[in-house]
Amino acid sequence: MILNFSVKNFKSIKDEVCLSFEASPNADLEDYYVYKAGSNKQYHILKLGLIYGANASGKTNVLEALDFLREIVTNPFVYKTDEFNFSPFKFDQESIHANTLMSLEFVQNDIKYYYELELNEKMIISEKLYYYKTREALVFERSSDSEKKLTCIKFGSTIKIKEEHRKILEGNTLVNNTVLGGFLKTNLDSYELNEVADWFDKVFLKLIKPSTDLLGFISNNIENGMIKKEAVVSLLAQADFNISDIIFKDNMDEVARINYSRYIDTALIIPDEERVELKNKVNKGELVLRDIFFKHSFSHGEEVLDYDEESEGTKRYYQFSGLLDYLIRNKKLILIDELESSLHPDLLKHFLLSFLVNKNQSQIIATTHYRELLMEKDIFRNDVIWFTEKSDKTGATDLYALTDFKSNVIRDTSSVYNAYKIGKLGATPNLNDCYIEVEEDEE
Repeated sequence: MILNFSVKNFKSIKDEVCLSFEASPNADLEDYYVYKAGSNKQYHILKLGLIYGANASGKTNVLEALDFLREIVTNPFVYKTDEFNFSPFKFDQESIHANTLMSLEFVQNDIKYYYELELNEKMIISEKLYYYKTREALVFERSSDSEKKLTCIKFGSTIKIKEEHRKILEGNTLVNNTVLGGFLKTNLDSYELNEVADWFDKVFLKLIKPSTDLLGFISNNIENGMIKKEAVVSLLAQADFNISDIIFKDNMDEVARINYSRYIDTALIIPDEERVELKNKVNKGELVLRDIFFKHSFSHGEEVLDYDEESEGTKRYYQFSGLLDYLIRNKKLILIDELESSLHPDLLKHFLLSFLVNKNQSQIIATTHYRELLMEKDIFRNDVIWFTEKSDKTGATDLYALTDFKSNVIRDTSSVYNAYKIGKLGATPNLNDCYIEVEEDEE
């Protein structure tokens, strides 16, 4: 689970911003919102973070920075000439030529790790990893020679690794690879590196956007038992969809096989190893494709509908119900952009509350425009609410927490919803009047 994430000079983010999940010293709803990790339960981590902001304020870029970090760790380049697909802050001549900095503090199996790196579009400039048991200890530090395009890795005194293995890892860590990415390509045993690489690869899921189709991921995991069909049906029933069963039927159609093969290429949430395996099975005809049907039960009888016949809201909540069960049964970190997309406000609230009530070790970080959630003072904590706003002078993104406001702005008795709605908290669009001057055509 993430404790803190900082980023500087990434897309609309110019100066360093920090997103924190360290719970404030507040006992409100602690059993639902706070997971206590560490050998002495010393890390109090929030399971949820919601980022509000106007369109183009940069809230999605915060999630994309996190997802970019996950991507460069888990999918290292094969060639040292490959370049990273991101841009620094462009509205400032100094920033265009400056490096991007990222740091991440997280807990894996009760051990806290601190990871930082500096990079540009062509190479990793520097990289460090620390772990914390009784005290801070260096795992490794890395530097790069920009002229020779070579990497140098030094391990901390507490890390036991043979010199020949260090040299092999150094050789496999291209100048545009992270050390963790190089480790994934190396037959090398290191507890600390394995723990951190596993966290990025197996715990940290890919960013879910409004356009992300989770259908295949959810349905495949229902069939392999990673997601329980009964739980998904129950969640759909609780949400008043009148769905009493999910039915899978074999589909051997060649067109369906080709379409599914294309889906695998674009399905963002499928891990890359699983993506290759699925692709091979589909191409060899070893994977039996199935169509999905929902059985609707009413007082007067039952009706079975094909998935494609369902509304967009029903499809989205089927996917999110499966995702919810997946988060409850597994330790995962997930990023969701525009959480409310295609969901009724009551379903969105139901999804979040079901997650908070039923799971301790998963974490959701999401952007949203649904400000009515801010009215739910009795079920939401202030320290999970964040805002993004663009500077009038530079166009750069600023990120700040609801808890940053002093008591003269937000009191315990204040309505956060009203304060946000009238612009007291910022992070809203500055709109002019609705009058549009139109020149009339001469007759």
